[in-house]
Amino acid sequence: MKKMQVILLVALSSALLLFGCGKEQKEQKPEAEPPVTEQAKEEPEVTDIPEEKEEQPEEVETPEEEVPPEEGMVRSRITNEWVTEEVDNTRPIAVMMPNTRTAAHYGISQADVLYECNVEGSITRLMAVFQDWSDFDRLGNVRSSRDYYIYWSFEWDALYIHFGGPFYINDVINRPDTDNIDGISSSNFWRAKDTGNSTDNAYVTTEGILEDVRKLGYSLEYRDGYSDGQHFQFAPDSEPNTLEQYSDAITAEKIDMSPTYPVTNSYFVYNPDTGLYDRFQHLSGAADGPHVDMANDEQLSFKNVLVQNTYFEVRDQKGYLAFQCHDTTRDGWYFTNGKGIHVTWKKTADYSPTRYYDDNGNEIQLNTGKTMICIVEDGDSFLVDDVKYSSKSE
Repeated sequence: MKKMQVILLVALSSALLLFGCGKEQKEQKPEAEPPVTEQAKEEPEVTDIPEEKEEQPEEVETPEEEVPPEEGMVRSRITNEWVTEEVDNTRPIAVMMPNTRTAAHYGISQADVLYECNVEGSITRLMAVFQDWSDFDRLGNVRSSRDYYIYWSFEWDALYIHFGGPFYINDVINRPDTDNIDGISSSNFWRAKDTGNSTDNAYVTTEGILEDVRKLGYSLEYRDGYSDGQHFQFAPDSEPNTLEQYSDAITAEKIDMSPTYPVTNSYFVYNPDTGLYDRFQHLSGAADGPHVDMANDEQLSFKNVLVQNTYFEVRDQKGYLAFQCHDTTRDGWYFTNGKGIHVTWKKTADYSPTRYYDDNGNEIQLNTGKTMICIVEDGDSFLVDDVKYSSKSE
């Protein structure tokens, strides 16, 4: 009996022990593992990066010759000299002047371009083109028009100033686009008493021209469609056109127009000190000498001299002439810096400039300065250093 009790007591103790152990395991929490975190990514080593510079446009140095001497100045479209913007944007004037021994020229030395051409009786008439005409207190003397001069004035879009003219001018002078001021109908011209004659004595002033411009309703601005560029092609001042690039260039110390202008007998002598051609005349009945502006005693001088052979016709028994001003290609000569070359010229429309080309077909470059244009009848001749030259397009 005791033995049985002992066995039961042992069995009971074992059961209690097993029961207690199971409860402890159930309540015990597993050992917490360390939290898993994302491993930090290794950052690359930062080094100093040079700042990216904004690309700047390459600076082009302006040639010294293109730097205006004063603010607001630009290259003249007529001479390539420096002028104010106001002067360059104002239409020029083209003034008809006589060229006889009784002519008394005032202001003519300031002309940027001067034309000479025969009229009836083998006398010549001049047309002076002025870009800056802002300060004349006596300009002239002013004489009558010929229609071919009006066509030449068109290519400068100039206000055309004259004192009457033969009926041959009527068709072109009465065109609505011909802005002309006629001394016959204007009250702003006067006849000077100090000229010693009753014909070559009509003059006008800047203020008189401006009054007529206002009265007639003309614009001082270039007309729409007229070229804004230079009239001629010009060589850079730093590289003037010496004509030495032409193997057939001739030496031209004296250009004598006497054979084609037998009354005026005008000629040009190259002055190496100034680089200009000085103008002289030996008018019939007058002494041979320099052509001088009576306003300032200045001799007329030109950087460029163009000789332009031109087809012509005699209109009537009085000897009135007609010249073909455009729609043609004919020949001539260009002189500068004591040399000359043969050229051809072409003008395609009223307001188109006359273009001059060398014998290679390239448009010539004139040098900065004033230009003389001598219109020569086809077949007539002139002399260069006593050598005779005439038209090649007869």
